[in-house]
Order: sequence, then C-alpha cells, then structure tokens
Amino acid sequence: AVQLVESGGGSVQAGGSLRLSCTASGFTFDDFEMGWYRQAPGNEFELVSTFISSDGTTYYADSVKGRFTISKDNAKNTLYLQMNSLKPEDTAMYYCAATSPALFCTLVLSNSPSFASWGQGTQVTVSS
Repeated sequence: AVQLVESGGGSVQAGGSLRLSCTASGFTFDDFEMGWYRQAPGNEFELVSTFISSDGTTYYADSVKGRFTISKDNAKNTLYLQMNSLKPEDTAMYYCAATSPALFCTLVLSNSPSFASWGQGTQVTVSS
C-alpha cells in the first residue's frame, strides 16, 4: 500500500525557513507524480507545488513562487519542499500527495483529494 510520511513542520517567525520532507513507500517512487498541498483552517485545499517525475518539471502556486522549492530524491524515496521567506499566510497543514501520471491532471484540475494518496500532514505555523 502507498505510504507517505511528512515531517519537518514547525513554528517559525516571518522571514524564516523550513524544509518539509515526505518519505514514500509501497510504490515505485519515480513512476508517480508528486506534489505538496496545504490547508489552513477555514480555507480551501490549495495546491502549492508539483513535481513531474518523468522530466522534472515543477509547478508553483503564485503565492509561493520564488520562495518555495520542490525537489525529489529517488534514491531516498523522498520529496522535499524548501520554504524560505515564510509569511504568516503560509500557516497551514501541509500534505504530500502521490498520484499516477494518468490521474495527475484530474487531481490538479479537480482539486479533489480523491485522485491521490496522501500523508497525514505536517503543521507549519508562521508568526508575525
């Protein structure tokens, strides 16, 4: 079974940095598209960044572009999200997602959790 375990969240002041990790097991890591989502209380589920395994193409939401960097280490079966210049509005629970290439577009366009496997989440809190 697909398992995703996030870590690296915490509490930081605005302007600080965190690196989230997502360790994967139960599937062939480099065959799946990966991404990070977040959800703050009262807010919608939001796509933060994606990584296309076949060619390394990355995507970032406008709200994090230039501040966050997604990367993938196939040897360690781990996805990362380096978050710099953090802002209070980045406060949320961050989730790692894995989906097949066939479902990737559906996941992104529908924004529905039904089309991916998910970790349990890691909390990021940024204070002003």
